[in-house]
Amino acid sequence: MEKSNINSKEYFVIDLAHVLKTIWNRIWVVIIVSILGAAIGFSVASFAIAPTYSSSIMLYVNNSSFTVGDLGFSISSSEISAAQSLVKTYSVLLKNRTTLERVIDETKVDHTWKDLYYMIEAASVNETEIMRVTVTCEDPYEAEKIANGIAKVLPQRISEVVEGSSMEVVDSAVAVTNKVAPSISGFTAVGFVLGAVLALVALVIVALLDNTVHDEEYILNNYDYPVLAKIPDLLETQNKKYGYYYNRYYKKR
Repeated sequence: MEKSNINSKEYFVIDLAHVLKTIWNRIWVVIIVSILGAAIGFSVASFAIAPTYSSSIMLYVNNSSFTVGDLGFSISSSEISAAQSLVKTYSVLLKNRTTLERVIDETKVDHTWKDLYYMIEAASVNETEIMRVTVTCEDPYEAEKIANGIAKVLPQRISEVVEGSSMEVVDSAVAVTNKVAPSISGFTAVGFVLGAVLALVALVIVALLDNTVHDEEYILNNYDYPVLAKIPDLLETQNKKYGYYYNRYYKKR
């Protein structure tokens, strides 16, 4: 990359062929850094991050008319938004402090209600009246215990707050020993891609900052001077390499 001056304005000329050639000649750098990045990603996922496990329960939500305080709601089973409205309402009730403290009292787990808040996710199943509650933590058996504790506490809590509502357990939680995170393959792939990108960026920067005279075409493309002579490199004739000299003070007319 060279800086030129035309009409008193500076501009940069980027030789894409030179950049691509630099990358190709040092492709081994990209490969090594990519492999190193993949190894780092694999190591982080395998040893630096604690694995987490999930356990879920499924609850049937009775979507009939109900009231919350002074507000009344009438939800028909034929409405697509019915389940979503109920799940949003019940999710708020599930993840509030009072409900979570009752879950802690029920399960005797060593967590605060704020810990449980971030462990729990609730969503409707395919926009139906079935609500799935998933608990994720570092112990699969503790996740099962908390999820089943929610199955006991939440229906009672809902009936206390939402008048005329009910909730039934469709499926209880079981311990699942297959970890959900971190993904070793995912971290490895990300590390590989990041390594390749960083290596490519570094090689592009090296190529752009390289102002070495490489051949006759480089001189003609980047300087407004003629090539006066071409001297062969006698020490490396087998590689057909030449040294190029030009007069910087003789401007081509």
